[in-house]
Amino acid sequence: AGVAGDWEFWRQPIRGGWGFSTAEQAWPVSDTTAEAFSAVLALRQDECTASMPKFPDEHCFDSVQFLLSYQNADGGWATYENCRGWSWYELLNPAIVFGDIMIDYSYVECTSSSMQALQSFRKQFPDHRAKEIKVAVERGARFIEAMQRDDGSWYGCWGNCFTYGCWFGIDGLLCAGRQPSSCKPIRRCASFLLSKQNADGGWGEDFASCFNREYAQRDKLYGCDSGSTVVCTAWALLALMAAECEDSAAVRKGIGFLMRRQLPSGDWAQENIAGVFNRSVGITYTAFRNVFPLWALGRYATSYRERFGK
Repeated sequence: AGVAGDWEFWRQPIRGGWGFSTAEQAWPVSDTTAEAFSAVLALRQDECTASMPKFPDEHCFDSVQFLLSYQNADGGWATYENCRGWSWYELLNPAIVFGDIMIDYSYVECTSSSMQALQSFRKQFPDHRAKEIKVAVERGARFIEAMQRDDGSWYGCWGNCFTYGCWFGIDGLLCAGRQPSSCKPIRRCASFLLSKQNADGGWGEDFASCFNREYAQRDKLYGCDSGSTVVCTAWALLALMAAECEDSAAVRKGIGFLMRRQLPSGDWAQENIAGVFNRSVGITYTAFRNVFPLWALGRYATSYRERFGK
């Protein structure tokens, strides 16, 4: 989109962004922009696109400007706009259903995605705004560290729930240069995830995790024969493998769980609520049940198993 924005009406510039829906929607979001931008950057270097026109450099620069402009004073990234108020505004929240809607807050997921996209860009364009990107990424890492809970977890605001937040928290710190073996927040998060693994090898959270902000385990979840789901398990495994978890037996158990749950068709069954908006709105993203288990299985097969899987 080419709309520059109108600060007179607090309309943020949107050039270089991607929206949660289509381009015509014209309301881009930080993490959808970051994820789309990361994909574009990856495709620019992929052999399968060698014969195709590359995404123009100037469009990449627009996306960098977009992401840098969306970073908040606390170092984090919000969704649709910068934070322009205070949390006490929630006392005036007129909605019965939605929570935390009066202003846009910084989120671990949005922050992690934005940091990773900026770092991917810097690798391909090392001379374009390199110092600004370096500073932004480090500020983002400090925000993520500040958001870690006492038990080592990160609360996930756009997925159900702590397994999702933990994955983004770890990946964000790694992209900022933190080392898994020496970074205490990463080690603490890995310990938290291992403590939540179920006897069947999987992980699972009831939707109550989202609105109560406490990890909610159940003996059985919707669509499952146990308290584990393939989506939560995939998120936990992606986090643990990124953290170079040395408890390879726990990781293998999780991988075994995903393989057992796969249907003869290659699909996975639709299970418990995986997505969330504003703490209380559950969303069924049907692609999650395939995308994330495949991602976790692929990471195990191509990298983790060789180093830790014996």
